[in-house]
Amino acid sequence: MTAPAAAQTIPEYGHVFSGPGGAFAWLEGPIASLLADSPGPLRILDVGCGNGYWASRLSGSNHRVVGIDASTERIENARREVAGARFERIEIGPDLLADLGEDPFDLVISTEVVEHLFLPRVWAEACFAALRPGGRLVCSTPYHGYLKNLLISASGHWDRHHHTLRAVGHIKFFSKDSLSQLLADAGFEKLCFRGAGRLPYLWKSMVMGAGRPA
Repeated sequence: MTAPAAAQTIPEYGHVFSGPGGAFAWLEGPIASLLADSPGPLRILDVGCGNGYWASRLSGSNHRVVGIDASTERIENARREVAGARFERIEIGPDLLADLGEDPFDLVISTEVVEHLFLPRVWAEACFAALRPGGRLVCSTPYHGYLKNLLISASGHWDRHHHTLRAVGHIKFFSKDSLSQLLADAGFEKLCFRGAGRLPYLWKSMVMGAGRPA
């Protein structure tokens, strides 16, 4: 992994990003395992691309990457930091391909995004619609399961974990079952789960692969 770039504050969200080389390292192994059998080069849509981290990793493998994000600051940062990819400020919705002027993609990737959305079904349905038949989605979100939830409660960290007093943050908290149901309801099949970060069943995040039927 390349060295992190200088940290940048995104005022709109209050988040600090370390640049294309320094975020979400714990997701790399699980995501790589789900992409290992994907022939390239691929046309990839990065939904909620943020600072362009995944676009930088994937475009370096000769894939063509389009990144979208709702934040103007994040898109500007991605354009500065990442060469060889297209970035647009667009909110995900049913007309995404028309808004982009793009054909359906081979792969949609969306990391640590769905937990921020009021309407996760819109996200799932739009990701499905953005794929060609036989295309694949790889997504991630913080993991929640019985053991992890029990430990958070027992340690007295439940309020802090849900950061209810922050102006922005996570508003949806998914388990493996609820994320699987969300994707299945949108039409995805062949779901594949990977835990990411920390110990089993205390994972930081979960990564899910899913396919649009051919």
